[in-house]
Amino acid sequence: MSDAPEDLDAWVTALAESLGLPADQHPVGLLLDLTRDAAHGVVRPAGPLTTYLVGLAVAQGMTVEDAVARTRATIDEWKAGGSRPT
Repeated sequence: MSDAPEDLDAWVTALAESLGLPADQHPVGLLLDLTRDAAHGVVRPAGPLTTYLVGLAVAQGMTVEDAVARTRATIDEWKAGGSRPT
């Protein structure tokens, strides 16, 4: 296993092709940053689950940029104590 960026790019390309998705349209850096923000701003397991939910929102027609912006706003609200269910 390697942490080299080219290995990550190769993995994303291989997985995208396996899932029948275009191989060159994935904002890897944006999603990794968002995953980190969720993991550190909420709890660690929130990272991958957040990215999954963003993917669902994008699949339903939201742009990835809008989904990420809304998610970051929700993380900020969560950290401030405002988005937690009662």
